[in-house]
Amino acid sequence: MGLFDIFKRKKEEKQAELEQLEEQVLEESSEEESGLVEDVVEPVEPVFEQPVLESYVEEEEEDDEDEFQFVTEYELEEEYMEELNAKRAQELAEQAEAERLAREKELAEQAEAERIAREEAEKVEAERAEAERLAREEAEQAEAERLAQEEAEKEQKKGFFGRLISGLSKTRNNITDRIDRLLNDYGKIDDELFEELEEILITADIGMDTTMELIDDLRNQLIERKISEASGVKAVLKEIMTLYLTPEYEVSLVPKKPTVILVIGVNGAGKTTSIGKIANLLKNEGNSVLLAAADTFRAAAIDQLKIWGDRVAVDVIAHSEGSDPSAVVYDACQAAKARKIDALIIDTAGRLHNKVNLMKELNKIFRTIEREFGDAHLEVLLVLDATTGQNAVQQAKLFKESAPLTGLVLTKLDGTAKGGFVFAIRHLLDIPVKLIGVGEKIEDLQHFNPEDFANAIME
Repeated sequence: MGLFDIFKRKKEEKQAELEQLEEQVLEESSEEESGLVEDVVEPVEPVFEQPVLESYVEEEEEDDEDEFQFVTEYELEEEYMEELNAKRAQELAEQAEAERLAREKELAEQAEAERIAREEAEKVEAERAEAERLAREEAEQAEAERLAQEEAEKEQKKGFFGRLISGLSKTRNNITDRIDRLLNDYGKIDDELFEELEEILITADIGMDTTMELIDDLRNQLIERKISEASGVKAVLKEIMTLYLTPEYEVSLVPKKPTVILVIGVNGAGKTTSIGKIANLLKNEGNSVLLAAADTFRAAAIDQLKIWGDRVAVDVIAHSEGSDPSAVVYDACQAAKARKIDALIIDTAGRLHNKVNLMKELNKIFRTIEREFGDAHLEVLLVLDATTGQNAVQQAKLFKESAPLTGLVLTKLDGTAKGGFVFAIRHLLDIPVKLIGVGEKIEDLQHFNPEDFANAIME
């Protein structure tokens, strides 16, 4: 309801009250007139004329109406102010309520935002803590694996060193035991001691030239270190032997990838068996390996290499018996390139170093490798039977004249007392010994370690 409607309603109510009041006044005036008529016995003439009386009544009614109009307007103004104040109060109350609700909503939204931010921060912190935990666990696991691997390698090395000591027992007995007895017989170092020491080394197949140089170096070191007691000779001799066996450059089988390893040697030296063991060794070191059966002349050579391939889970490229070895090498080079092989190991026919035709065939293989796989590193390994002693040295000399030898593989060291030839072949020919075999097991062929070998002999 609007303010105009209120005024209209109030005016109608007051008009009704005014009309009621007028009726009441008229009734009272009629009653008074009637009473006056009854009290007067004799009729009295009216003092005023009728118009005068009517004029008086009209004047009274006008005064009453003005007074009532004044009261009515005052009351209406009061009611209007009350209505206005009530409406203003209601508006203020509504505004306060709206502000309160807005403030509560803002606080609620702020609290919700803080809660979400807190949860997000807690989530980020939990993710960070989880990431740190996982990283810590991975680091701990990696460290545990590293330690386990080191321990395994140590045990493996220890196991191979034990087999090396056992395998070189005949050579050790032929050298060290005799040296120990000699040194025990002498208190002071003299020329006679050196003469007997020379005899021991020469009979151990170290060779005359190598022995003489060893003794000369030993004399100089003993003088330089001022050692005069015989008990100090053995340790210095072992150091010199280690130096004689240590190459001046890296002797890794796979110094770069890809590498082609061409294995040569005479029949009976253990060439094909050594190839199978080399494949196993390289594969265990994480290299991809492929074998090529280029020994097509010897009966059953291809089948023997395939057996080794199955045993170590390595593919073998082979043709039929009697086929061209260079054709096998060609196919093997193509397969190695296509498969991105790390190491291609090629078996060749057993060649005697004095057979010209076989050596020419070897040169043909070299040319095929150079043409088809020229970017690969080439290793040429000569397999020697350690039981042949100084004969092995002579074989190495002749093979070196016909092929670019990069390393030696010495087999059957566990079956000979002539292991001293290793010093001669390394010292005289400057060909590093890369692998040695001290048993029939697949793991008995290992990388050559000069210090371990010297320790095993001089233990």
